[in-house]
Amino acid sequence: MSGPRPPRTEWDERFDRDAYVYGTEPNDFLRSFAEKLPPPPARVLSLAEGEGRNGVFLASLGYQVTGVDASAVGLAKARKLAEERGVSIETVQSALEDYEIDAASWDVVISIFCHLPPELRRKVHRSVVEGLRPGGMVLLEAYTPDQLRHGTGGPPRLELLYTAEMLREDFDGLEFLHLEEFERDVTEGLLHTGMAAVVQVLARKPE
Repeated sequence: MSGPRPPRTEWDERFDRDAYVYGTEPNDFLRSFAEKLPPPPARVLSLAEGEGRNGVFLASLGYQVTGVDASAVGLAKARKLAEERGVSIETVQSALEDYEIDAASWDVVISIFCHLPPELRRKVHRSVVEGLRPGGMVLLEAYTPDQLRHGTGGPPRLELLYTAEMLREDFDGLEFLHLEEFERDVTEGLLHTGMAAVVQVLARKPE
């Protein structure tokens, strides 16, 4: 006999439609920098994977992908997308505050528009540093505080937005190959559409 179902989350409600709200194509930054990552079949951890667009893209390149997300609805769509594309990804339903990133276990960690409260952000990002194998990389894109002027996606709360300075501190100990704040057009599904203020990181753990 199964126990009670966990309550539906805000993200379950957001994802509970036929359309993929952030699209089925990968994030532009991930797509353009994928060739700089450790080569397949490296192990990839995708934080806040959502409906699967980024994990499925990497799986199509030959990576071994694990996607973590709190939304059962989003992960079901991720598995469906993977099946449609003829690839497989592992999915783990968990809030990031409850998910343990095992030390020295991952070749790549990606975080695409995963916005966390400050204390949790620092904790998760420090766990990412510990979780990377020597030579492993983290790839992250997020919105900056300037995004509040645009209103084209992301959380409308200042404390959930990131800066390059924050991320340099969070990922201390890694070698930054790319760290930049700038504005770009983000057209990724229904909810990320238009000019946006972003910060991008590609950083590597020394061997």
